[in-house]
Amino acid sequence: MRTGSTISASSVADPAEWIERNEREHPHRLFLRTPTGRGLSYQTLSNGSARLACALTRRGVTTGDRVAARVEKSVEAVLLYIACLRMGALYVPIDVGASPQEFDYLLRDSSPRIAIVPPGEADALEPIADRAGVQLLETLGADGEGSLSRLARVSEPEDPSPGAHQPHSVAALVYTSGTTGRSKGAMLTRANLASNATVLAEAWRFSGEDVLLHVLPLFHVHGLLTAINTVLASASSILLLPKFDSAEVLQHFKEATVFMGVPTHYTRLLHEAGLNPEATAHVRLFVSGSAPLPIETHQEFFRRTGHVILERYGMTETLMNTSNPYDGPRVPGSVGPPLPGIGIRVTNPEGGAVERKPDVIGTLEVSGPNVFAGYWRDPGKTAGEFTADGWFRTGDLGRIDRDGYVHIVGRAKDLVISGGCNVYPREVELELDALPGVLESAVFGVPHPDFGEGVTAAVVPKSGASLSEDAIIEALGARLAHYKLPKRVLVVAELPRNAMGKVQKSALRERHGGLYLS
Repeated sequence: MRTGSTISASSVADPAEWIERNEREHPHRLFLRTPTGRGLSYQTLSNGSARLACALTRRGVTTGDRVAARVEKSVEAVLLYIACLRMGALYVPIDVGASPQEFDYLLRDSSPRIAIVPPGEADALEPIADRAGVQLLETLGADGEGSLSRLARVSEPEDPSPGAHQPHSVAALVYTSGTTGRSKGAMLTRANLASNATVLAEAWRFSGEDVLLHVLPLFHVHGLLTAINTVLASASSILLLPKFDSAEVLQHFKEATVFMGVPTHYTRLLHEAGLNPEATAHVRLFVSGSAPLPIETHQEFFRRTGHVILERYGMTETLMNTSNPYDGPRVPGSVGPPLPGIGIRVTNPEGGAVERKPDVIGTLEVSGPNVFAGYWRDPGKTAGEFTADGWFRTGDLGRIDRDGYVHIVGRAKDLVISGGCNVYPREVELELDALPGVLESAVFGVPHPDFGEGVTAAVVPKSGASLSEDAIIEALGARLAHYKLPKRVLVVAELPRNAMGKVQKSALRERHGGLYLS
């Protein structure tokens, strides 16, 4: 029996209070450690983040300023995020893999007071920052070196400025994945972060005894805000790995109690011969998100380990919306019911009327304290994404079953209209993934001279499997209505993905746009 206590969602008003409370009540408890042996207690977390906050202040950063952080995943990156939380600056995470053009766009759009980059990239990135109008460039390395680290070491911690911790102040400016056009900056408030993390800590039974095995990047809400904030809210601990490696992760399961991953992580873990009940015995919870988890992966992971993966649903603009229950049925193919305090409804994509009957597919809309404040410097786009009664239009298509569980069927922009009929890609993908020899699939539409759009599938075979396009289409004929059948099935080595493992269907549409037109 676990003896730790979870944190009440009503007990924490602001994220900065987590750090102060944890330092006061658990100063010597380990907040974070790395496989190389570096560790931070909650006391050293408080001191180190306060020094970094002071260093930023000495460089002219004040409450409400943007801090653009293109830094490698590291202890320093975590400290920098928490320093911004404490001083009321807006943290703007940027992928270290972003191209120079992407970096330039993000700097121009966010207009940060300061940009922070790895020491080895300063010479190459400084001209980009200058052209973008960023006056301050500092460096912060994963090894603790860099100009900002040196300044922090000689800085004395100070109390935050008055007004730095207002609930509706923006805490993080996180850019969407940019699958359609330019990325947009989602403004997430301190109240968004506090409410979502405390609800998740309760829903997933986090306590001070927990150790989260952290393998996710820190420039996305899953790894940065969901993972770190839930740990802070529950006074638990992190084992921070620089990246996901299935063999290494398998070895670290014996040191962790919770694992948060994306579907690609689970499919790769299933390739490890050592994945079994003994290897995962110490872990009490496996969470999956950021992309749909194939039902076969869900079932095979249970068969191999005895663990039922908990799938949840969230997005940049709303953090986490739903979750399969910790206690109760975790339904394969479903992301569970709405989290406490969060509303989910289905509306007709054309008329906007709310669908009252269960299992009707429509556009998912969300309301609650988790929903963001809007898009950075884009009031027109913000207004267009909210309904007249204040619900956020997610752009996802889904249904809610009779038990209140939400099922995602795809993005509205990915809906294929073929011959006047709506084809939901997720429905076809589920049938494809169930076929022998299919590892994963993606269904998308491209221009077709007769049908308007042609239903098209890209399929990745399992290792050693030989797949035939004709055989796949024939097998699907017994499972799907004729208009839903792919007109072509493309066997590919891999599917294009972004850094969080989401399949980039826009890339597939672009790559195969002329398939039926030649």
